[in-house]
Amino acid sequence: MRGRWPAGQRGVGRNAFIGVLLSIFCLLLAFAALAADLPPLTGRVVDNAGIIDAGTRAALTQKLADFEKKGSDQIVVATIPTLGGEEIEPYANRLFRFWKLGQAKENNGVLLLVAPNDRKMRIEVGYGLEGTLTDLHTKLIIENDMVPAFRAGDFSGGISKAVDDMIMVLEGNPEELEARGKRNEQAPFN
Repeated sequence: MRGRWPAGQRGVGRNAFIGVLLSIFCLLLAFAALAADLPPLTGRVVDNAGIIDAGTRAALTQKLADFEKKGSDQIVVATIPTLGGEEIEPYANRLFRFWKLGQAKENNGVLLLVAPNDRKMRIEVGYGLEGTLTDLHTKLIIENDMVPAFRAGDFSGGISKAVDDMIMVLEGNPEELEARGKRNEQAPFN
């Protein structure tokens, strides 16, 4: 009688175990696939879309390195040709976490992500900096620096200006950015 299952129930436990193992395997494959479509972190400027000219790329890399040396905050610029149908917010969040930007305990990283073929851009801010580089600041940077430059075809200039303004805010000087935002808000034909 030991080990006997009622008729029709033989192998149910084994099949359930195999089902659980297959489910875990599928989840692991899904996570691996999600990570596989993320570019590797190769520096402070990862221009996979090829929209930043060499001079600007070098200047940005130096500027970001100098900023990082002054404190512990970290800014990385990334461009990808397309999001492949994914929304930019979850993609930027996954990339931010995959690259582990900023210090783990401080969560003080910032990712500037541009997908030119999708006409999307986002500034992903680590939780430790959200009180300094607020949603209002990132909105002003995107609307006042990046969008006008990108419309004029100047991706390098828009990204460079955005980095300048992020550094300015993170160094404790948000007033100029906020004043520019108010002036642009009041400008006719906006």
